Amino acid sequence: MKDYELTVLLHPDLEMNPDPVIEKVKKIIDQTGGKITKEEDEGKKRLAYPIKGQAFALYYFFDVSLNSDAPGKIAAALNITDGVLRCLLVRTDERKAKLMALQAEESQKEEEQKPEKEDN
Repeated sequence: MKDYELTVLLHPDLEMNPDPVIEKVKKIIDQTGGKITKEEDEGKKRLAYPIKGQAFALYYFFDVSLNSDAPGKIAAALNITDGVLRCLLVRTDERKAKLMALQAEESQKEEEQKPEKEDN
């Protein structure tokens, strides 16, 4: 299984209740044998250009692990899913992920080693 990042832009009218569409996205990922490792809701943002007549969209990001045949199936299913304006599925760079994890670990160690300042 390989790691991917999935970005899904939802119709802004779903702002009050996006859960049914998000559950549908999760179900599509599960049906293809994928596993969601991380999920983020970035909220409503203005688009750089209108998509399907909409100037805003709800942004959702997923980190997923997929088999080699799953990305095509997921993209095809999401393109015809009601409520989804656009989706983008890209493979993550393993070297970059390892580097970011290493940097986070180093910064955490630095924070732990800093002496705490006392207020007088």
